Formats: sequence, C-alpha cells, structure tokens
Amino acid sequence: MSSQHAIRKNLKLSDPHTCQKFIDQEMSRLRASVVYGGYLEKRNLYLGNINFQSGEDLRNIHLGIDFWTKVGTKVVAPLPGQVHSFKNNTQRGDYGPTIILSHRLKNFSFFTLYGHLSVESLNGLYKGKRFEKGDILGALGSSDINVNYAPHLHFQVIMDLEGNEGDYPGVCSQKDLQFYKKNCPDPNCILKMN
Repeated sequence: MSSQHAIRKNLKLSDPHTCQKFIDQEMSRLRASVVYGGYLEKRNLYLGNINFQSGEDLRNIHLGIDFWTKVGTKVVAPLPGQVHSFKNNTQRGDYGPTIILSHRLKNFSFFTLYGHLSVESLNGLYKGKRFEKGDILGALGSSDINVNYAPHLHFQVIMDLEGNEGDYPGVCSQKDLQFYKKNCPDPNCILKMN
C-alpha cells in the first residue's frame, strides 16, 4: 500500500474496488489468504481526504499493521485484556466499528486498537468486558461499513490514548512522526510474525 508502490503500479488505492482488486491479485500471486504490512508506511491512500490534512501537513504515515483478507474473517485477541472503549467511527477515512482493549502485563500498561470491524462486533460490548488470548473480538466489516476501505483489520498498539475513547489517530504527518513512533510502537512486538 506504500505511496511508491501505488505510483509505480499506477493504482488509485483510495478507491475500495481498485484496492480490493490489487489485494486479491497479491493474495493470488503469493498464494495467501491474508496479506499484511504497513507499519510506518507512507501511503497515498489518504490524498484528497480533508480529514487527513492539517494546514500544510498531510497525515499519510500509517501507525499500525493492516491485515487484508475477506469480509467476515474473525478477529481474535492476541493477548488478555479488557474493553477500554468502542465506537462506530463513521466519518470518511476513519475506522468504522472500532474496539480498544487495555492490557496490563506485570507493571506495564498499554492499549490495542482494532479498526474496520463489522457493526455486529460492537454488540454486547461494555467497558471492562474481559477477553482472553484467542477469544473472538469480532469480524471484519465490508467497505460500506468500514468507511470506504477494502476489508481489512487495522491493528495498532498505543501507549497513551491521550483521553481518546473508541478512536485514536491511525496515521500521522512527518512532522509528528517521532512522537507517534514512541506512542505507537511496532505491533509486531506483540504479534511476533517474523
């Protein structure tokens, strides 16, 4: 999804149908059912969306890992935690249905964010609801539910939510990158996919 790759292939990834076609081609080429990536990746996906423009600064650096796969794919908790907050973020370019879990390991606290879920994923949730490692949190939503993106999970680790509830920036500008790199470390530190 990087800007350079999209430019090289002449792709308009802000269109969910073009994006889905590209993802399907990549999954077929790799013989995979899921493709993932994107931490600190610079993307042109957000061009033309006023919600990603702050004065002269364009927020286009991705702060989580995206897992691109089929609508309805189940999302599981990678470690124990409890619901901090949840919300259906319906503004164009946002996450759609989102769950944020809080975690405490020994004396260390942090949060994980799960965006672009189905609306049904929010049913039955309440602050403090406990999830164990491997429990199903929800399922991936369709493009019309997850605010015009091809189906995927946005997974992000956050140290300090800065007072946010059910939402937190998933992309930043170059100007703010040093802060967000510290506040949103590489999710692979938890997932250990390599």
